Amino acid sequence: MSKQPPMPTMSSVVSHWINGKSITHPGARHQDVFNPATGQVARQVELASLQTVNEAVAAARAAFPAWADTPPIRRARIINAFLALLNARRDDLASIITQEHGKVFTDAQGEVTRGVEIVEFACGIPQLLKTDFTDQVSTGIDNWTLRQPLGVVAGITPFNFPCMVPCWMFPMAIAAGNTFVLKPSERDPSAAIFMAELFREAGLPDGVFNVVQGDKVAVDGLLDHPDVRAVSFVGSTPIAQYIYERGAAQGKRVQALGGAKNHMVVMPDADIDQAVDGLIGAGYGSAGERCMAISVAVLVGDVADKVVPLLADRARKLKIKNGLELDAEMGPIVTRQALERIEGYIGVGVEEGASLVVDGRGYKVPGHEQGFFTGGTLFDHVKPSMRIYKEEIFGPVLSCVRVRDFAEAVDLINAHEYGNGVSCYTRDGNIAREFGRRIQVGMVGINVPIPVPMAWHGFGGWKRSLFGDMHAYGEEGVRFYTKQKSIMQRWPETIGKGAEFAMPTAK
Repeated sequence: MSKQPPMPTMSSVVSHWINGKSITHPGARHQDVFNPATGQVARQVELASLQTVNEAVAAARAAFPAWADTPPIRRARIINAFLALLNARRDDLASIITQEHGKVFTDAQGEVTRGVEIVEFACGIPQLLKTDFTDQVSTGIDNWTLRQPLGVVAGITPFNFPCMVPCWMFPMAIAAGNTFVLKPSERDPSAAIFMAELFREAGLPDGVFNVVQGDKVAVDGLLDHPDVRAVSFVGSTPIAQYIYERGAAQGKRVQALGGAKNHMVVMPDADIDQAVDGLIGAGYGSAGERCMAISVAVLVGDVADKVVPLLADRARKLKIKNGLELDAEMGPIVTRQALERIEGYIGVGVEEGASLVVDGRGYKVPGHEQGFFTGGTLFDHVKPSMRIYKEEIFGPVLSCVRVRDFAEAVDLINAHEYGNGVSCYTRDGNIAREFGRRIQVGMVGINVPIPVPMAWHGFGGWKRSLFGDMHAYGEEGVRFYTKQKSIMQRWPETIGKGAEFAMPTAK
């Protein structure tokens, strides 16, 4: 067995975090949290009641006035102290993620690093909150704008990135002067508590950051609570639409990122080895449990006959094992239910007539026979009418679609209901330029398989991959978590005599 990373101590019951301390309630509902590599229950998480949600929101509301009035530079110093602790403990956090999610440790380290980058960006909040000023906009009148925090805001985050996705939300929201309630996935809840403890150590005032563990009861409680001003969400499209509609109906600002069916176009002139590397890593990395995973290879012209055999060989040779083993390339699926759903889709693909080149079903890892493992699966000759093409599988299943030319590839992708991420491998600069301009997808890679923007650019898809007007993090995040106020001012010495009945103009 290969070397394993350090194993931080984790509690047997994962609690809430309210007003700066761990909170549990006698008689509360609980849910099992599994180690996906062993298939065994590792701990339990307490599920919130509406009363618990109300406690967290009340704590956040009480903390808001003082935190909003804290100068941005002082807020940034606390964020910076949190950043230092996050960097110092990143391997502990990555180990926690692997133990509850299953992704390989190196991938978990990468997730924490991407979260760290958002925190780094949030440290620049004094600059990011600077606004516009116009001197003498009219005679004796000056005009400027402010960006002010909303109040209590909430984040509802998925299981697949228990550190990175919350970091898309709370660092920007808190740096901007809001207080925050996080509802992480109940499948891997411990990372959220770990980060809350680091924030307390960094000097964050009690009540500014709160964690409510739970299920739909907690979600609906946050959506319906009148003191929650905005909600950020990442998850499947049906739930994103539900979050958006229910939250908007309550008058909240909502940012709901949904599902994906990401394509990679491989042109005949592409570097074939690079394209195969990209498809293998983006298709099977994190067992395909990424909203930016490539799940469809769009193979143009005769390139399919070159690419498919290479993909098949690589898929069969994937190193699939406990993610804590440092040579692992792919770990288990997060839960047994998710495993059964993924392998069910493989059966559907066979029934629909796709060519099953590599079948990952029933994969067993020696010594982890009860773990939630499946192998990498590869389909060829997939048609756009098939469910395995249309629906988000969220597992290590790569579908190859053959098309005649570049125009057919673009039309195929643009016709899909999702528009999260896409990639094109080519050596042709004109093809690359036209692809970037014509494709109806929010994040585009040219010879880059997973085009996740950096912290200062912002993340978000198009079509049914995003409900709401603003993308996550970056300057979009600053705008989402603040409201603009315009102020026009003049002083008595400059005010003319008499009432003015006309619309004010620059004069």
